[in-house]
Amino acid sequence: MKRAVAYFRVSTDRQGKSGLGLEAQHEAVHLFAQHQGYQVTAEFTEIESGKKNERPELMAALLLCKKEKAMLIIAKLDRLGRNVAFIANLMESKVEFLAVDNPHANPLMVHLLAAFAEHERKQISTRTKEALQAAKRRGVLLGKHGREIESKKNSKAADQFAETMQPIINELKADGFITVRGISDELNRRGVKTFRNDGEQWHRTTVHRLLKRLYLGNISRIQSQPTA
Repeated sequence: MKRAVAYFRVSTDRQGKSGLGLEAQHEAVHLFAQHQGYQVTAEFTEIESGKKNERPELMAALLLCKKEKAMLIIAKLDRLGRNVAFIANLMESKVEFLAVDNPHANPLMVHLLAAFAEHERKQISTRTKEALQAAKRRGVLLGKHGREIESKKNSKAADQFAETMQPIINELKADGFITVRGISDELNRRGVKTFRNDGEQWHRTTVHRLLKRLYLGNISRIQSQPTA
């Protein structure tokens, strides 16, 4: 049976400690290796930021692949990084690799994906800087103090939005929509606008935040009522 080395990566220390993301990668790689006729002889796990090129675990995996003439197997192409220079170094190692989500990927495709990802990251950085400069020209306070003020404004607006949503939520629950998923699906079906009102649809997370805000608001009103 052909040899393979598995490489797993998560982007935060928290994910590494909790196992979030790693378990899915582990299962995907081992099922893929078995299907392709590979035996995974070693595993390397990296807990890194996607922007960093220093990946000792990946380098160790590549060295072992070269020593044992093994195939490097990863779960997703983006686990190999989003930096063109980093991808180029990987290609120079001449280690063959397979990605579970794209087993037919070749070096040219990997270069292109990395180039597009790096371009998008730079565009996001540029747009963020331009937005901050525009906000500063409008007199918006930036920095910690400014964030605190904006946070309070956003929180107050979210509270007001939640109050307007209370009758709608009560109606949905009366109609039998009591789960978070059921409420989000019905809100989308009825075309109810979200808090940001920018075409965004309702999701379970946004509904959960809304219900939590309504619950906390109701508790606060009860506590503020004068006692007899």
